Amino acid sequence: MPYDLKPIDLDVETTPYLKEGEQKGDRWTLNFGPQHPSTHTTLRLVMELDGERVARVNSHIGYLHSGFEKLGEALDYNQYVTIVSRMNYISPISNDIAWHSVVEKLFGIDLTPRCKVVRTILAELGRIQDHLLCIGAAAIDLGAFTGFLYGFNQRERIYDIMDYISGQRFHPDYTRVGGTMQELPDQAVFVKMVKNFIYDQLPPAIGDIRTLLTNNRIFRDRTEGIGEIGHDEAIAWSLSGPIARAAGVKRDLRKDEPYLCYADNWDGMGAKAVEFKVPIATKGDTFSRYLVRLEEVEQSIKIIEQLIDNIPGGPMNVDSDGKAVMPSKAEVYGSIEGLIQHFEIVMTNRGWEAPVAEVYGANETANGELGFYIVSDGGPRPWRARCRPPSYINYQVFPRLMEGHLLADAVAILGSLNVIAAELDR
Repeated sequence: MPYDLKPIDLDVETTPYLKEGEQKGDRWTLNFGPQHPSTHTTLRLVMELDGERVARVNSHIGYLHSGFEKLGEALDYNQYVTIVSRMNYISPISNDIAWHSVVEKLFGIDLTPRCKVVRTILAELGRIQDHLLCIGAAAIDLGAFTGFLYGFNQRERIYDIMDYISGQRFHPDYTRVGGTMQELPDQAVFVKMVKNFIYDQLPPAIGDIRTLLTNNRIFRDRTEGIGEIGHDEAIAWSLSGPIARAAGVKRDLRKDEPYLCYADNWDGMGAKAVEFKVPIATKGDTFSRYLVRLEEVEQSIKIIEQLIDNIPGGPMNVDSDGKAVMPSKAEVYGSIEGLIQHFEIVMTNRGWEAPVAEVYGANETANGELGFYIVSDGGPRPWRARCRPPSYINYQVFPRLMEGHLLADAVAILGSLNVIAAELDR
């Protein structure tokens, strides 16, 4: 048969979904993608069909391979942030924070309380940004265009916030080793923009989405019981994020391996970690993944509410004695020491005194555990940079989730995995 697909044996344990069904004997192969609009990316699915029911799926990826990890060997620890933000272009600020969290773990840098609060707020805005698109796309994949607009319009407000703090809407690239690229232009304006978003603009949109989709008979018929996976199986597949939590896996790095303001004593003066709940479902189907993401948006709002009026004063960047942290523009233009520090870091790379070591760290991003593994040889750039992309790990379960479902269910299941092309292929 084409594409090396062997005929399915109904007697083996790998095909329980067809054991009780009628075998028609007229299996045929269908190409889905790589340019299908409902795949959200450039991936190809070769499906073996038994009538309209999918017996087997063979996934083909690699259409958007960009050599992101190889580029890590050619760019220094600050420059590489422009690459990682393009791995998941739906919530790039989350990638920025995750990358520099690992770099700071390598350098042994502890961020200032002010930076931790700002990064936590931005990380939750990134989570909301990602979930809004996934929830909206879940509707449009099944023909409900209005739900997509409810989610997508609110993402524009987050783009406005990113544009204000960094000068870029789509790829803010705001973080740097030991802090951020610059101070908040005006903290009062930043606070006002965020509060206007979480209090006035986002809640009505979430309410509209709940009204339109959550109790919509058609939406529930198309998602409930579709693409189910159990608790133990989700663990065996190494799933993370909303996909794992929708199957009952109680794991969230913000709770299990806390960092930033998710950890107690984050300010060094006994401050308590932010309070939030980790949404857990049990059915592990497409509808459960939708509900988990929707509730995670609500929890992100609660986290931001606890922090937005309590941003500490003090410096945004750590004081590293000119070793790795970029000086402020005022220091560069106003003092010879700042100018020399800037010159050594940017032009000569002398400021980078990374230890000869290897380190792994991960953040809980919208799609799950986004981790980076860095091998340092003491130079100004990684000797090796490796990413643990949640989209790639989660996508591997798609053929299993499709077994026995109708062809029309493919877009619903695929959308619930929230596969991001650049992160999938890297």
